Amino acid sequence: MKYSKRPIDIPEQITALINRGLVIENETFAQRQFSSISYFRLACYWKTYEINSNTHELVKGTSLEEILSLYAFDRELRSIVFSAIQDIEIALRTRIIHHFSMKHGAFWFMDGSLFSDAEIFDKCFLSLQNEVSRSKEDFLLEHFKKYDSPSMPPVWKTLEVASFGTLSKLFCNMADISVKKSVAKSFGLPQYKYLESWIRSITVLRNCCAHHARIWNRRFPLMPQLPKHLSLAWIDVNAAKPMKLFALLSTILYLEQNIVSNSSIKERLLALLLRQHQSRLKAMGFPENWREQSLWTTIQ
Repeated sequence: MKYSKRPIDIPEQITALINRGLVIENETFAQRQFSSISYFRLACYWKTYEINSNTHELVKGTSLEEILSLYAFDRELRSIVFSAIQDIEIALRTRIIHHFSMKHGAFWFMDGSLFSDAEIFDKCFLSLQNEVSRSKEDFLLEHFKKYDSPSMPPVWKTLEVASFGTLSKLFCNMADISVKKSVAKSFGLPQYKYLESWIRSITVLRNCCAHHARIWNRRFPLMPQLPKHLSLAWIDVNAAKPMKLFALLSTILYLEQNIVSNSSIKERLLALLLRQHQSRLKAMGFPENWREQSLWTTIQ
């Protein structure tokens, strides 16, 4: 079918929403909002209030203020999550560099024999080359002024400009299981497979945050493995849905326990979540007893 819908201006958008049942008390206010936040960005939030997917009719009484409140909650949630993922990314980079360098030297990321999949290795190495060549970091510029061999700086310089995605792929593709176990153990995880699973899924969440995509009520395609028992404060996995945000937030909080002792991530999350109606939390996979679970109650 050929797409034939014409573009409509903001007043028409507002009229269409009113006809579907959205309560808009101040159309001037609504026009200001829609001039800054696009129709289809907000549509992700009012869609959950639809009672008819064909006519897009909304639950009676649904207001623009409620939609904007949900949008603001999601925006604040993304900000907190992104801060936490920064902690994890920096710690993961630091520990990968240290553990692998101690066994395989300063340029292990250039040695294809140390990786399981040659194609993934080639793509990662190309990505690293591109990142290094684009970077204007002083430590890289100074390195190339002084050295011309090997072609890339040592890993403790090169990986500082690697993306979280490249970092994740490098770790997952490394063939040395013993070193991967050491990295996982440093995060309080008994198996490296858990860490692989977690950083893959956190990478997807990070990309959502970086591109300002909705994370509230989203179903995530890559799901973290959820072990029943861990050495630090953890959750009851029987009540957790791996494809929902609660599971991912729990993996993030677990890793935070082993990263920054003075982190305020949990306090910021709780302050935000405890202001929300249970229905919002349920849409993210939060079980009814989530506040009773040790990971979400233990003060670091």
